[in-house]
Amino acid sequence: MMPGMHPWIGLSDDVRLGVLTEWVTAELVDEVLAECGKRDMKPGALPARFMVYYVLALALFQQDSYDDVAENLVGALEGMDEAIPNKSSFTRARQRLGAGVLEAVFRRLAGPVAPAGLDGAFWRGMRVAAVDGFVLDVPDTPANRAAFGGPVDAKGQPAGFPQARVVTLTETGTHSSIDARVGGFRGGEPELAIAMAGRAAGMLVIMDRAFPGVALWKAYTQAGAHLLVRARSSVARRPVQVLDDGTYLARMNLAGQKGAHPGGVLVRVIEYRVDGGEVVRLLTDLLDPVAFPAGELAALYHQRWESESSFRQVKTFQRGPQEILRSAGPELVRQEIRAHLAVHHCLTRIIMRLAARERIDPDRISFVKVLKHVRRSVIRQSAQTSVQIKQLMATMAAKVRRKPGNGVRRLREAGRCLKRPASKYSFRQAGQVRESTVHLLDRGVITPPIEGAV
Repeated sequence: MMPGMHPWIGLSDDVRLGVLTEWVTAELVDEVLAECGKRDMKPGALPARFMVYYVLALALFQQDSYDDVAENLVGALEGMDEAIPNKSSFTRARQRLGAGVLEAVFRRLAGPVAPAGLDGAFWRGMRVAAVDGFVLDVPDTPANRAAFGGPVDAKGQPAGFPQARVVTLTETGTHSSIDARVGGFRGGEPELAIAMAGRAAGMLVIMDRAFPGVALWKAYTQAGAHLLVRARSSVARRPVQVLDDGTYLARMNLAGQKGAHPGGVLVRVIEYRVDGGEVVRLLTDLLDPVAFPAGELAALYHQRWESESSFRQVKTFQRGPQEILRSAGPELVRQEIRAHLAVHHCLTRIIMRLAARERIDPDRISFVKVLKHVRRSVIRQSAQTSVQIKQLMATMAAKVRRKPGNGVRRLREAGRCLKRPASKYSFRQAGQVRESTVHLLDRGVITPPIEGAV
């Protein structure tokens, strides 16, 4: 380092992301930076390699401030925690890095990780995956609202934070991300799902009733994937042929097309009830009722909920409940989301290694405990060598044996209900005077409570 140069310049060779560095290696980061054309061109700027690790650390320590995250990364290096750059320096460095680098890092990491024979990961020789989506609140800036949009009330006024939509292709047996796409709140999930079709070859992909469509169906089947998709009663509702097991073949067409239109697709429809409830309708391209029994497919559909468990790990545990992403611009929002997905995938890899080592189902290993240990490994910088990585993994394995986490999944004991109902209050501009309660009572909008009511 040149005399008088800021001590953070040139530190990228010394910074590690704890045990996650085993997967996000310096060599991988350097290759991605070269592919994306990101070089350290500006004299005195924070190094690009360091910024990749720093953005991943921002996702790992979502609740911490910029300088706290920086201190977590370099606290073990003598004198570095006394000269932390300010937030604007980190923001400018993130802008120079862009979203493409973190997307490329995620794509290098993402993929299925289930070993052959893992329960819930395979069905009749096909790897089982699920496509679903979730939204993340982003800061309410004009740029974010214009790029992503957000929920609105009946009058078309904003009814919450802008939201980015994330759709993932998730391996059900492990919660590993195979692929992911990021879009806006106004964009549809099917369009983002179609973009991932090429990564689903040879898999049986499960989706909920928001996804059925001819374009999506053709995209996945032509890519070599098979589908099991829930559908509404109006989709493929006219039987073309009833099969021996009671399921039937029908055609799914584009809106406005007649049943025999060549642009449609032939699907097999499976209908059933659970505990006397509503009729569940599943569509599949697996047409042979002998080779692919309807009862097994109906039982397999519930594996779709494993994607929801994966989203919970990202949104509730890793990001933090009801936390808002920290990025004020669309490019940095996409960068931040890719970092979250990359970190989550690495945590899943750790869980799979621990499960293989202890010969237990990965569902029995607590995601929260692994997350906490990885955070500690970054702060302590305790996993900079292969020996230290093995020591950390041994410590985590000992904790798995002592307290094996979740145990066998229990049946639901309480009914599923909305825990946070939408606000009953209408949107109000800053400085706007609200109507008085008495006035609302006079208009009959609010009724007095009934005496003795619970």
